[in-house]
Amino acid sequence: MNGEKVIAVAKREIGVTEVPFNSNKTKYGQWFGLDGVMWCGIFVSWCFNKAGFPLGNIGFSKGFAGCQTAYDHYKKSGEITTDPQPGDIVLFDWNGDKRYDHVGIFVSWKAKGKTFNTVEGNTSPTNASNGGCVMDMVRKIENNPIFIHPKVLG
Repeated sequence: MNGEKVIAVAKREIGVTEVPFNSNKTKYGQWFGLDGVMWCGIFVSWCFNKAGFPLGNIGFSKGFAGCQTAYDHYKKSGEITTDPQPGDIVLFDWNGDKRYDHVGIFVSWKAKGKTFNTVEGNTSPTNASNGGCVMDMVRKIENNPIFIHPKVLG
Protein backbone atom coordinates (compact mmCIF):
# COMPACT_ATOMS: atom_id res chain seq x y z
CA MET A 1 0.00 0.00 0.00
CA ASN A 2 1.32 3.44 -0.95
CA GLY A 3 0.42 5.01 2.38
CA GLU A 4 2.61 2.50 4.20
CA LYS A 5 5.59 3.77 2.19
CA VAL A 6 4.89 7.32 3.39
CA ILE A 7 4.62 6.09 6.99
CA ALA A 8 7.90 4.18 6.69
CA VAL A 9 9.70 7.33 5.52
CA ALA A 10 8.13 9.39 8.33
CA LYS A 11 8.94 6.85 11.04
CA ARG A 12 12.62 6.82 10.05
CA GLU A 13 12.67 10.53 10.91
CA ILE A 14 11.32 10.17 14.48
CA GLY A 15 13.69 11.94 16.85
CA VAL A 16 15.03 14.43 14.30
CA THR A 17 15.07 17.95 15.75
CA GLU A 18 15.63 21.42 14.42
CA VAL A 19 19.14 22.81 14.90
CA PRO A 20 19.62 25.05 16.74
CA PHE A 21 16.65 24.57 19.06
CA ASN A 22 13.80 27.06 18.46
CA SER A 23 15.21 28.02 15.04
CA ASN A 24 12.82 26.09 12.75
CA LYS A 25 15.96 25.16 10.74
CA THR A 26 15.80 21.61 9.37
CA LYS A 27 16.86 19.48 6.45
CA TYR A 28 13.18 19.52 5.42
CA GLY A 29 13.15 23.30 5.13
CA GLN A 30 16.43 23.24 3.22
CA TRP A 31 14.98 20.71 0.76
CA PHE A 32 11.77 22.74 0.41
CA GLY A 33 13.62 26.02 -0.13
CA LEU A 34 11.97 27.68 2.86
CA ASP A 35 14.11 27.06 5.93
CA GLY A 36 13.62 28.73 9.31
CA VAL A 37 9.80 28.73 9.21
CA MET A 38 7.28 26.50 10.96
CA TRP A 39 7.76 23.19 9.19
CA CYS A 40 5.00 20.66 9.93
CA GLY A 41 3.57 20.94 6.39
CA ILE A 42 7.03 20.98 4.87
CA PHE A 43 7.78 17.73 6.74
CA VAL A 44 4.64 16.08 5.37
CA SER A 45 5.53 17.26 1.84
CA TRP A 46 9.08 15.88 2.28
CA CYS A 47 7.82 12.47 3.45
CA PHE A 48 5.47 12.11 0.48
CA ASN A 49 8.25 13.13 -1.90
CA LYS A 50 10.81 10.73 -0.40
CA ALA A 51 8.25 7.89 -0.56
CA GLY A 52 7.80 8.53 -4.29
CA PHE A 53 4.47 10.35 -4.13
CA PRO A 54 5.20 14.08 -4.50
CA LEU A 55 2.17 16.18 -3.58
CA GLY A 56 2.68 18.66 -6.40
CA ASN A 57 2.15 22.40 -6.22
CA ILE A 58 0.02 23.33 -3.21
CA GLY A 59 1.24 26.90 -2.87
CA PHE A 60 4.84 25.79 -3.48
CA SER A 61 6.32 23.58 -6.18
CA LYS A 62 7.23 20.85 -3.65
CA GLY A 63 3.94 20.77 -1.74
CA PHE A 64 2.63 22.95 1.07
CA ALA A 65 3.99 24.96 3.96
CA GLY A 66 0.73 26.29 5.42
CA CYS A 67 -2.02 24.17 6.92
CA GLN A 68 -4.82 26.45 5.78
CA THR A 69 -3.46 26.43 2.22
CA ALA A 70 -3.47 22.63 2.31
CA TYR A 71 -7.03 22.53 3.67
CA ASP A 72 -8.30 24.93 0.99
CA HIS A 73 -6.57 22.92 -1.76
CA TYR A 74 -7.81 19.52 -0.62
CA LYS A 75 -11.35 20.74 0.06
CA LYS A 76 -11.55 22.19 -3.45
CA SER A 77 -10.13 19.00 -5.02
CA GLY A 78 -12.48 16.72 -3.05
CA GLU A 79 -9.76 14.78 -1.23
CA ILE A 80 -11.14 15.18 2.31
CA THR A 81 -12.29 11.86 3.79
CA THR A 82 -14.04 10.59 6.91
CA ASP A 83 -12.38 7.17 6.57
CA PRO A 84 -8.64 7.80 6.88
CA GLN A 85 -6.19 5.22 5.58
CA PRO A 86 -2.58 4.71 6.66
CA GLY A 87 -0.44 7.47 5.16
CA ASP A 88 -3.25 9.98 4.82
CA ILE A 89 -2.73 13.59 5.86
CA VAL A 90 -4.41 14.86 9.02
CA LEU A 91 -4.91 18.54 9.82
CA PHE A 92 -5.61 19.76 13.36
CA ASP A 93 -7.65 22.74 14.55
CA TRP A 94 -6.61 22.88 18.21
CA ASN A 95 -9.05 25.59 19.31
CA GLY A 96 -11.98 24.82 17.00
CA ASP A 97 -11.86 28.14 15.13
CA LYS A 98 -11.95 26.46 11.67
CA ARG A 99 -8.33 27.53 11.02
CA TYR A 100 -5.89 24.64 10.83
CA ASP A 101 -2.89 24.90 13.13
CA HIS A 102 -0.88 21.74 12.52
CA VAL A 103 -0.56 18.71 10.25
CA GLY A 104 0.77 15.18 10.44
CA ILE A 105 0.54 11.76 8.83
CA PHE A 106 -2.19 9.36 9.93
CA VAL A 107 -0.79 5.96 10.93
CA SER A 108 -3.74 4.03 12.41
CA TRP A 109 -6.68 4.18 14.75
CA LYS A 110 -5.79 3.41 18.36
CA ALA A 111 -9.46 3.41 19.37
CA LYS A 112 -11.63 3.74 16.24
CA GLY A 113 -13.38 7.10 16.16
CA LYS A 114 -11.66 8.28 19.37
CA THR A 115 -7.86 8.24 19.27
CA PHE A 116 -5.31 7.66 16.52
CA ASN A 117 -1.58 7.42 15.92
CA THR A 118 0.32 9.92 13.79
CA VAL A 119 3.85 10.90 12.85
CA GLU A 120 4.30 14.69 12.94
CA GLY A 121 7.07 17.16 12.30
CA ASN A 122 7.65 20.25 14.43
CA THR A 123 5.79 19.02 17.48
CA SER A 124 6.45 18.10 21.11
CA PRO A 125 4.50 17.19 24.24
CA THR A 126 4.59 20.84 25.32
CA ASN A 127 4.11 22.62 21.96
CA ALA A 128 1.90 20.72 19.53
CA SER A 129 2.35 23.14 16.61
CA ASN A 130 5.95 24.38 16.92
CA GLY A 131 7.79 21.92 19.15
CA GLY A 132 10.85 21.35 17.01
CA CYS A 133 10.87 17.56 16.80
CA VAL A 134 9.61 14.70 14.64
CA MET A 135 7.52 12.48 16.91
CA ASP A 136 5.03 9.66 16.93
CA MET A 137 1.93 10.98 18.67
CA VAL A 138 -1.48 9.83 19.84
CA ARG A 139 -4.20 12.37 19.02
CA LYS A 140 -7.85 12.60 19.97
CA ILE A 141 -10.86 13.18 17.78
CA GLU A 142 -11.47 16.22 20.06
CA ASN A 143 -8.43 17.83 18.35
CA ASN A 144 -10.82 18.62 15.45
CA PRO A 145 -8.97 16.58 12.81
CA ILE A 146 -9.68 16.74 9.11
CA PHE A 147 -8.43 13.71 7.20
CA ILE A 148 -7.19 13.94 3.63
CA HIS A 149 -6.62 11.07 1.24
CA PRO A 150 -4.33 12.63 -1.38
CA LYS A 151 -4.97 11.40 -4.93
CA VAL A 152 -1.23 10.74 -5.29
CA LEU A 153 -1.69 7.71 -3.00
CA GLY A 154 -4.13 6.15 -5.45
